Amino acid sequence: MLLFRFAGKNGSFRLPAQNGDLQMGKSGQVLLMVAPIALLTGLIVTASTQPGEDAVTDRLAITDRISQYAYHWDAKNADAFADLFTEDVVIERWVRGELRSRLEGRDALHAYARESHQGRLADRQTRHHMSSVVFIELNADTAKTENMVLITHQTESDAAARNAGAGIYRNTWRRTGQGWKISKRVLHSD
Repeated sequence: MLLFRFAGKNGSFRLPAQNGDLQMGKSGQVLLMVAPIALLTGLIVTASTQPGEDAVTDRLAITDRISQYAYHWDAKNADAFADLFTEDVVIERWVRGELRSRLEGRDALHAYARESHQGRLADRQTRHHMSSVVFIELNADTAKTENMVLITHQTESDAAARNAGAGIYRNTWRRTGQGWKISKRVLHSD
């Protein structure tokens, strides 16, 4: 089923269309049918093949969480960082096809973040430069994404930030009562 969501000043409504009514491959025709309605009424129109929720909203929410990941870690805010993950989260780091580290559970992740921020990273500013978010899968309650990361560190004595690592994050997401959270995060380091 294809859902059109119309949003305007006085609220929003959805118009479902069965696959037999509108061919998924003919999105140009669908847009031509819906665009005049939007232009005449000032409504914002989005389409989704995901029943029950707006896929565009979900993509934005997940992308925002990826940004929060970088900001909370780099601000050394272990509490806010850990809150981005499910209670049963699994975190792995792979280097050249070899598993180098694994954490299980949000409590273990929180302890790791706190110890890292107060210990090995206490004298430096870290930056996680996240880019190229790709949605591998997006369903009503789960999603999978990949994004590239470049990590830099800079201490007070460093003239400039230095490359501390790079790679690809592969995240599995779960919708919770508190929004989208990461249930598994795998870093494949370059």
